[in-house]
Amino acid sequence: MIVVLAGGVGAARFLEGVVQVAPADRVTAIVNTGDDFELHGLLISPDLDIVTSTLAGVIDREQGWGIAGDTTACMEWLGRLGGPTWFKLGDRDLALHIRRTALLRGGATLSQVADSFRRALGVAVRLVPMSDDPAPTHVLTAAGEFHFEEYFVQRRAQDEVRGVRLHAAGPAAPAPGVIELIASAEVVLVAPSNPVVSVGPILALPGVREALRATAAPVVAVSPIVGGAAIKGPAVPLMRAVGMEASALGVARAYADFLDAIVIDQVDGELTPAIEALGLGVAVTDTIMRGPAEKAALARVALAIATVSRSPG
Repeated sequence: MIVVLAGGVGAARFLEGVVQVAPADRVTAIVNTGDDFELHGLLISPDLDIVTSTLAGVIDREQGWGIAGDTTACMEWLGRLGGPTWFKLGDRDLALHIRRTALLRGGATLSQVADSFRRALGVAVRLVPMSDDPAPTHVLTAAGEFHFEEYFVQRRAQDEVRGVRLHAAGPAAPAPGVIELIASAEVVLVAPSNPVVSVGPILALPGVREALRATAAPVVAVSPIVGGAAIKGPAVPLMRAVGMEASALGVARAYADFLDAIVIDQVDGELTPAIEALGLGVAVTDTIMRGPAEKAALARVALAIATVSRSPG
């Protein structure tokens, strides 16, 4: 089994590459839920929905989220009635949140709901939320503390970041099977996702980091930082706020205790000696996922370096 630690847009696109070069039913994604929050009385799971919709082939590719061809009549009426509209939700998109909320209130776990949704939409990749417990990520800024989605979407990531608080609702446990999936994996891939607020919440769950260090599977990351900048999202200010260097080397250092190798972009090739000095293997390639061919090529490189890497555990 190929196990992928996943955030949202970058991870979803990377997974599209993985399933081109490996059987989809041999791939499991452990997906960040630190972005989950409640709005309009509904539980919204942004990363789970992005990954599910992308692999189902129904994602709005221009946005990177939402359903292609969706309408916004409900949001327009919500705004007319004085409701919050800062988090844009399409009419079909709302169906996911309405159904998820009803199932959870009926006693289902988030893991059960995620599995039900991916099956209903014809996704062969197994999707596992990192936790069935509430585990929101908060961003500490000069203007106050905000849920990540408020900071990122409502406030457009304009605030000076002073820190990040993971699992702000309190202790959270890994979802059933998460630790076992890592332990029994053939390969573990860390998708090119924000290391602070996408991968960070997964790593902060009890036992996850230890499982990654102990697994016999090679663990390979793909850097989401290219030439000192993020492909998408506010990774750079968030990394700096928690003391990470905003570079591929900074990503390697953040994961070095459990990583065997990292894939970096060709523009960062000069960082190879410094990364190798950490005891890690390095593959240098084009990491920009412009289309299906590039996604598949990146997945091949990540899996290829995994075959020559060995876990120190």
